[in-house]
Amino acid sequence: MQTMAAVQKQNSIGSVQFLPVNLFGSVMGISGLSLAWRQASKLFGTPPIIAEIIGIVAVLIFIALSIGYISKWFLYPKKVVNEFMHPISGNFFGTITISILLLSSVLGSYSQVLGQVIWIIGMVTTLTLSFIIVSRLLNGDQEQGNAVPAWLIPGVATIDIVVAGGTMPFPWAHEINLLSLAIGGIVALVFFTMILSRLIHQAPLPAGLRPSMIIMIAPFEVGFLGYTNYVQRIDQFASILFYFGLFLFVVLFFKVFKKSIPFGASWWAVSFPMAALSNAALKYAMFEPSWLLIVISAVILALLSIILIVLFIRTVNMLFNGNLLKG
Repeated sequence: MQTMAAVQKQNSIGSVQFLPVNLFGSVMGISGLSLAWRQASKLFGTPPIIAEIIGIVAVLIFIALSIGYISKWFLYPKKVVNEFMHPISGNFFGTITISILLLSSVLGSYSQVLGQVIWIIGMVTTLTLSFIIVSRLLNGDQEQGNAVPAWLIPGVATIDIVVAGGTMPFPWAHEINLLSLAIGGIVALVFFTMILSRLIHQAPLPAGLRPSMIIMIAPFEVGFLGYTNYVQRIDQFASILFYFGLFLFVVLFFKVFKKSIPFGASWWAVSFPMAALSNAALKYAMFEPSWLLIVISAVILALLSIILIVLFIRTVNMLFNGNLLKG
């Protein structure tokens, strides 16, 4: 009876074969939220325990998702291959490598050696994935309609190498960070132009992809964080990146956050770009402590926290309702 009940419960929840890789975006967003609250403790004096608790949640979710996706890989390898080869969903594999990079910063505060090891793993996998994705696109025969914001993920991922490892002590880290900035910056610039052209000249994105439009702010806010980590200062170029990303977020906010767009795992695409914006706003407010920038950073942090809480609750609810892992 207990075995039958367990099987029925598993069937009600769904099957791991339908676990979407874009759920790793939740780890990106929650890790970014942890890092944002860490900065908030310096700017606003908030208790550091908030950042630590959020960081632990990010680690636990990454472990759970990794176990689930590795199980999917072993049990349903064709499903994983098809997902990776898909011209849109394949880009979301970058969420795994970015999660590793961000967790290196989260865990680095507890163990410097552990943070460095995780960063090296994230750096190698991120550069490898970026090479594969860009090489695949250059094979040709790509439909212009597939130029969606998710294309930015593997390219922007290389900038996250610098975001997480801008101060790594290795003698070779300086050149690796410069290489990563070069790849991420140019790829993001080219892809952003192609995506913007597609959004302007073709039909609007399907409702399921609409939340991913927020990813378009990532090249500018992640670029701000990566560039300032590399040069160890905030100059006018960095300010331009931050302010354009902020402007673009305001524009896209009213196009994405609508009741008409159904909730799904794809909504986690908004989490990390917003976390990057929050971290950038907090860093900029500490550099230029005007009351307006401080208010902006506080509002973005509060908005990010509320949105991630809602996403987390609704995702857990979808899981136990059997709608998250349903074919």
